[in-house]
Amino acid sequence: MISDMLIKNGAIKFGDFTLTSGLKSKYYVDIKEVSTKPEFLNELAEELSKNVKAKTIAAVELGAVPILIATSIKMNLPLLIIRKEREHGTKDLLIGKFPEGTEVDLIEDVVTTGGSLIKAIDLLRSRGAKVTRAICVVDREQGGAEALKAMGVELIPLVKISSVLK
Repeated sequence: MISDMLIKNGAIKFGDFTLTSGLKSKYYVDIKEVSTKPEFLNELAEELSKNVKAKTIAAVELGAVPILIATSIKMNLPLLIIRKEREHGTKDLLIGKFPEGTEVDLIEDVVTTGGSLIKAIDLLRSRGAKVTRAICVVDREQGGAEALKAMGVELIPLVKISSVLK
């Protein structure tokens, strides 16, 4: 079970943290650290792939990229990487190409408010993609699912934080 793997591999850390959303938290879900372990990546790819329906998958750099790539390889699907900033290379926020009208499922490690995913959805839709699903490892249950639903996107978490923190 994913929640057991998160705990066993030290992905849940306690202390004082500032999240990407700017919110303060007494715990942090560190998928990036545990994604350095092939057995964890393999398990995540297996579980994520059960929920992917599109023929192209995408993720925002940095935390979700290892699990995006593992899922892409497992499912033999093309992938797209969304940059947060336009500072390097071609200065395009989107790495990868797709034909207009392509259905794209987003992959995310942890969802709090959904801010990163909302920006990604806006970018993908502005390029002609159809985005109606986002699959995450952990939903922190802090408004992300509701924010995505307002955009017509279903959030599918592998686990909700309330079940992990029990």
